[in-house]
Amino acid sequence: MICKKIVPWLAVLLLLVSCDSGEKGSTQSQSGSQKAISIKGSDTMVHLTSSWAELYMGQHPDAQISVTGGGSGTGIAALLNGTTDICASSRELQGKEKELAVQKKIDLVEHAVARDGLAIIVNPANPVEELSMEQLRKIFTGEYTNWQEMGGPDLPVIVLSRESSSGTFVFFQEHVLNKADYTPRARLLAGTSALVQSVASDKGAITYVGLAFALEAKATVKMVGVKSAEDTAAVLPSDETVRAGHYPVARPLYLYTNGTSSPEAKAFVDFCLSEEGQKIVTETGYISVK
Repeated sequence: MICKKIVPWLAVLLLLVSCDSGEKGSTQSQSGSQKAISIKGSDTMVHLTSSWAELYMGQHPDAQISVTGGGSGTGIAALLNGTTDICASSRELQGKEKELAVQKKIDLVEHAVARDGLAIIVNPANPVEELSMEQLRKIFTGEYTNWQEMGGPDLPVIVLSRESSSGTFVFFQEHVLNKADYTPRARLLAGTSALVQSVASDKGAITYVGLAFALEAKATVKMVGVKSAEDTAAVLPSDETVRAGHYPVARPLYLYTNGTSSPEAKAFVDFCLSEEGQKIVTETGYISVK
């Protein structure tokens, strides 16, 4: 069973490393026996990476790990600039990022460490229970502007989305919108928590969030089922439906490292992929890869 408890965002503050934000990713600890590890990137993955880091540091007293969000694009840029050891990303690398890595002679290594179902959430007062992939495309590109067009009430649709630096924004655009532009009426918010709060307070709002966030907020928002085609049954995201490939809005989650990364960074990634690390994946509401 998926544990519904999410590590609070403020837990990141417990994963301190005594270095300024402008320093390089790896720095020597005060004892000199262990290098600090910095992880930067996907806001979707902050809860997960923080949980991994907390347990890892508990088992390795000399280890120091800092975890910050900012979006997948921000994390990838930091890895390419040498200002983080590990990038957490909810999307694959883009062509221009691969080209820049080649130019800088950086060997980016991809580690698929978890999977996530991207939940579509609406206000609990909205009677709509399911939407097709085509309806989602029309909603988020602006073709549909009133819930009556989806069998709902006479209520304007308020489209909420993450900002463009978010890997979730990019994934949703590529896989649900078929690479079309979001409606210019979409309200772009900086973090997932802001999306959840906005949906909870506005009857006409709709957005997408990671499954773990939707489960945590189930008392204030409602997940709707998604149909891959008009003539198929609607499916809600869950560990079982994502793992079986039945839920159509699912994705892998990645850690990226430099091929010449420190032994400490490699050891941490190995821990994330271990049986113990994958147990943390399921406990925090994500789907394991093993």
